[in-house]
Amino acid sequence: MKKHSARVAPLSACNSPVLTLTKVEGDERSRESPAPAEAQMQAGAEGSARVNRCCWKCSVTQLKKIFWGVAVVLGVCSSWSGSTQLAKLTFKKFDAPFTLTWFATNWNFLFFPLYYLGHVFKSAEKQSPKQRYRECCRFFGDNGLTLKVFFTKAAPFGVLWTLTNYLYLHAIKKINTTDVSVLFCCNKAFVFLLSWIVLRDRFMGVRIVAAIFAIAGIVMMTYADGFHSHSVIGIALVVGSASMSALYKVLFKLLLGSAKFGEAALFLSVLAVFNVLFVTCIPVILYFTKVEYWSSFDIVPWGNLCGFSILLLTFNILLNFGIAITYPTLISLGIVLSVPVNAVVDHYTSEIVFNSVRVIAIIIIGLGFLLLLLPEEWDVWVIKLLTRLKVRKKEEIPEGNGDIASGLPNKSRRTRPSMSSFAH
Repeated sequence: MKKHSARVAPLSACNSPVLTLTKVEGDERSRESPAPAEAQMQAGAEGSARVNRCCWKCSVTQLKKIFWGVAVVLGVCSSWSGSTQLAKLTFKKFDAPFTLTWFATNWNFLFFPLYYLGHVFKSAEKQSPKQRYRECCRFFGDNGLTLKVFFTKAAPFGVLWTLTNYLYLHAIKKINTTDVSVLFCCNKAFVFLLSWIVLRDRFMGVRIVAAIFAIAGIVMMTYADGFHSHSVIGIALVVGSASMSALYKVLFKLLLGSAKFGEAALFLSVLAVFNVLFVTCIPVILYFTKVEYWSSFDIVPWGNLCGFSILLLTFNILLNFGIAITYPTLISLGIVLSVPVNAVVDHYTSEIVFNSVRVIAIIIIGLGFLLLLLPEEWDVWVIKLLTRLKVRKKEEIPEGNGDIASGLPNKSRRTRPSMSSFAH
């Protein structure tokens, strides 16, 4: 009843007939008075209907976002863990991690064509590929994608992209996929540390704790295998890959800022062009120096190479463009969920030993990753939630006291008749 009167009061105060009726006498006042009440009821009904519609729309949109979020999480988890496992399987027949990196990076050229297809189907104002390309080129500057911009803004990221993927794939040769996937989750902690130092981002104590968890997990993961040279090299390679990934993200934010979907798609396609023009010579050199050598092209498992490239392309598409349909936090959860998936696969396909040190290291790194997903104003939200809970408790206590107080007179009323009957 209190809430209902609070909603109706503003509506009645805003109705001008109520104010003018004070000057009308006798019968006119009695005749006119029902009209404002009806108007108030209608206005209240309309207002409540609007609120219900807004709530229904909000709930439907949130449900859609959550539904798409679950789909994206499953897609990120399956594509990332699937590409990792397929790379491990590929190296049994094709021991060439750099060539695999070069081959998979060439598939990035499909980013902009796929984006343009989505633009044609979704956008009301359809543009030609040339017009869309020119509009997206503004991301690189007023002059567009010039040769100077290509070498100063695109080439460094092409190098970092290649190093990130090569070190990750080379680590898969040395250690199991569970350790590789969980150690790569440390890149989020490295991103925070670099952003705090280079970009002067806001200091957050919880993220420092997460970074400490990540470093402690790396040390414990190294200790889990007894500091063998084979495992130490593999762990160092994964940490290097995570560091290159963090440097890529921080430099992108520092030099280029934020990008729209079309601009990001064009940028990733430009990285593929850089890969074809300037990185192609390295696999050729490695082949002729017999560092990465295979006897004939018939032996090359093209199915595994194409499957790995498609899964990696799918992972990058969901990672970069999944924000359009769901929350970024849900996308990041897919990377964490790939760790238990890889652990289950390794348990049945390899001789991995899940001792207590390895399990604790996985839990610590995973917990650190989850702490890094907390928004910047999480402490403010927690304080607001706690204050609301305190207010509700304070409101419940007087109501409970009122019930007790109201119960006492009733009890006394019940006892009084018995006393009077006894006296008579």
